[in-house]
Amino acid sequence: MKKIAWITDSTCGLSQEFIDQHNIFVLPMIVIINNISYREDIDVTKDEVYALLSQFGEGAKTSQPPFGEFIELYKKLKNEYELGIALHASSELTGTYQSSISAAKMEEFPVEVIDSKMGSYALGKMIRNGIKMEQEGVPYKDIVAKLKTYPKKAEMYLLPKSFEQMKRSGRVSTTQAVFANLLNINLILQFDNGKVIVESKIRSQKKAVQHLFQKVEEVYKTGNIKELGIMHAGAKEIANQWKEELKKLHKNLKIKIEPLVPVAGIHAGHGTMAISWLKE
Repeated sequence: MKKIAWITDSTCGLSQEFIDQHNIFVLPMIVIINNISYREDIDVTKDEVYALLSQFGEGAKTSQPPFGEFIELYKKLKNEYELGIALHASSELTGTYQSSISAAKMEEFPVEVIDSKMGSYALGKMIRNGIKMEQEGVPYKDIVAKLKTYPKKAEMYLLPKSFEQMKRSGRVSTTQAVFANLLNINLILQFDNGKVIVESKIRSQKKAVQHLFQKVEEVYKTGNIKELGIMHAGAKEIANQWKEELKKLHKNLKIKIEPLVPVAGIHAGHGTMAISWLKE
């Protein structure tokens, strides 16, 4: 019997190659576009989601995997693994964390379920670090203890593209959306203890990007990060531009580009950009 089962959901931002290579069990979020439901990364890729979103973005929604899928997974795992580690997207934004806890209890599978208070690149980085510790022979309890320190070390900032879509999804109020559009204001959003809050309101797109780059500068100077993620909601060209500019400023910084997980991109709109890191 294998020892540790690694469990997450499709907000993890990990490549399919990495998932397959390390036999990670990923529960797919549901995206609903043009009244059609898709299981993320099964029925549709992230790039395909954003292609659809550019056409049928109005009213797009997301939902968590059905509870029955959690039950089926843990029923399977208890026959193949001794124990598990599950890392899920922020419990403030989706119910996957609580569903995972409940299903594991019902199936009596010993698993540590951790609320990443995050999603996308930072969640994936937590899992990558955890698997690396396992490969190095770190004991299970020590891996879990280390992983539980990560949510406070993770940061993520978003530059949303669509206030209209955020208004529909309840992420900003009608008043905020109207004033932001009228005054050409760019809202910068930040994850704060699992919740998404407005970090800054900036008049021009150029200054908003400069503000994000300044955030990178500040954390890079501390020596606490060696890698960061640039995420895009169907705007890979912009992501590549950001990478080139940041590499000029910070030559030793490793930069990964990946699609923003649709559970975030659908609410923030096609063309949304984000940056994220996990401090050492």
